[in-house]
Amino acid sequence: MAGARKVVVAALQFACSDSVSENVDTAERLVRAAHKKGANIVLIQELFEGYYFCQAQRADFFQRAKPYKEHPTILRMQKLAKELGVVIPVSFFEEANNAHYNSVAIIDADGTDLGLYRKSHIPDGPGYQEKFYFNPGDTGFKVFTTKFARIGVAICWDQWFPEAARAMALQGAEILFYPTAIGSEPQDEGLDSREHWKRVMQGHAGANLVPLVASNRIGKETIETEHGNSTITFYGNSFIAGPTGELVALANDKDEEILVAEFDLDKIKSQRLSWGIFRDRRPDLYKVLLTLDGAK
Repeated sequence: MAGARKVVVAALQFACSDSVSENVDTAERLVRAAHKKGANIVLIQELFEGYYFCQAQRADFFQRAKPYKEHPTILRMQKLAKELGVVIPVSFFEEANNAHYNSVAIIDADGTDLGLYRKSHIPDGPGYQEKFYFNPGDTGFKVFTTKFARIGVAICWDQWFPEAARAMALQGAEILFYPTAIGSEPQDEGLDSREHWKRVMQGHAGANLVPLVASNRIGKETIETEHGNSTITFYGNSFIAGPTGELVALANDKDEEILVAEFDLDKIKSQRLSWGIFRDRRPDLYKVLLTLDGAK
């Protein structure tokens, strides 16, 4: 029946230890709790198997990467997804021969692995030195047809780029998901990006008339770097936005949380089509977007 295709999404938020087994246990516990709250699609934060190691440029941290095939955490989440009947995007540090990626595997509600997205935009700044570890993703922006919805999943720094959100929406994404690890800036204690971070993604939701789910970690993490210790306090603020960019659910910056929201995808589709933004697009005029300097 039209107007009755409803889906419940969840965003998890928790502090990570640097023990893979502890963190995967935590993720499973919270996925189960989200399922009890009615969630159909559950988003876990970025690189949740351990500390956010990109504060340092250390060769030994490449040992944290594992191949996509037979990845133990993905296999465990496949079993969990099948048991509970939920969709789970699973973020992990991928080793692919001599290449390495910041990746996410999309697990459908029957435990099927629907495929891989590799993070496209790789940041490089104090505390977030991802270019040392990750090759730029080569999958392009993708949409995955799950049991409950067609979803677009991108990763952290991707969330600052409207082109990524639009690319997924153009391919039919009905909900956007962004696993994240973001917090304080080690070089500037006065810089707090949390409101900017939320507003940018709320804009993606509103500009594309699709709900959006962002999951971020909490807690203080100190990593030994080549120049001494570096510390980031992750600010949480995980949230779920509705199709006009409105905040539907919001976590704080300190507590473990499970955010849940329900959306009627058919109603949102009608709203999206009637608003006319996809009817009135002018791709023939957007070629400048394919340049770095704006020169045609």
